[in-house]
Amino acid sequence: MHHGLFMMPMHLPEKPLAQAFDEDIDLLIRADTLGYGEAWIGEHFTSAWESIPAPDLLIARLVPHIQRMWLGTGVVLLQFHHPVLVANRLAYLDHLSKGRLYFGFGSGGLPTDSKLFGVPMDGRARAMTRESVEIILKVWTEEPPFEYHGDYWHVVAVPPDPKSGLGIYVKPYQKPHPPIAVAGTNVESGTLQIAGERGWIPMSSSQMPIEGLTSHWHSVELGAQRTGRTPDRRQWRVARQIHVAETTAEARRDVLEGVMARAHQDYLYQGMKTSGRLSVLKTDPRMPDAAVNAEFLLERNWIAGDPDECAGKIRELYEKVGGFGHLLMLVYDWEPRQKMLTSLELLANEVMPKLNDLS
Repeated sequence: MHHGLFMMPMHLPEKPLAQAFDEDIDLLIRADTLGYGEAWIGEHFTSAWESIPAPDLLIARLVPHIQRMWLGTGVVLLQFHHPVLVANRLAYLDHLSKGRLYFGFGSGGLPTDSKLFGVPMDGRARAMTRESVEIILKVWTEEPPFEYHGDYWHVVAVPPDPKSGLGIYVKPYQKPHPPIAVAGTNVESGTLQIAGERGWIPMSSSQMPIEGLTSHWHSVELGAQRTGRTPDRRQWRVARQIHVAETTAEARRDVLEGVMARAHQDYLYQGMKTSGRLSVLKTDPRMPDAAVNAEFLLERNWIAGDPDECAGKIRELYEKVGGFGHLLMLVYDWEPRQKMLTSLELLANEVMPKLNDLS
């Protein structure tokens, strides 16, 4: 099993942005030296907790300092961008990274983002996302001239003029394009069915309990059946809230008194309740919403403990869902920061080696 990071990020809202971004860069460079295989950078526009509005810019900043780790957009919210702009920026970034780029896309989940851009969180956002992907792939893989006339965007690529260079644009470094990933945040995810249909990388939200993860792989299989593909569990990325400390008692105390509990109560819980997705976390639909608290999630979803405890919980998760290829630790803004750095090191150096037999 490979390990990586998912940096939404989860920054303390009161932290100065420049400091938060410097710490993101430092953390990712440290992760590279520790052997983390990949890191996915989120995109949000209206959240103090998730404060990176341009993952491609952070990735470009990191490229000169990362030796081995692959970097991915996790995810670009396509309905808020012109697809030709996304295609060109990521093709350029693919060259800057010498082909160590993943392209993850989705349609987002923050109502304040949707209001800012005037795109409602309904079928329109999903339709725009599908249309955008088709245009991006066309720009990446087809030679002009061509046209695309959709419901939301119209693209005309003129015949190229070799003499003047007009009509010739940047293609990705990787051929035919960077690996594509799709995030799933709902049970029986429709987006993960698309991942199965197209052979793209499926990514499961850290909020998903074991039952939800099982449904995610089922969605991938359903999509794959429609196109005659055989899905590969080694592609599957599963994100998780993980905190490793020297002792299990310390880890549990950190979680219940620190940023993980605060982020859930002040931010994630509120968003899931507003969007109607809080039921995903419940063991019984009759549970009151207030019961979905940090103590409940520490027992049900979160992975916290010493290296042996965390390795055992990851192994249990792996076996119950039938296996997956990549474990992504969600990055939190711990205070003091050393708690995050210690957890980062312990996961790489003491937890993952105990799981080398999982493949």
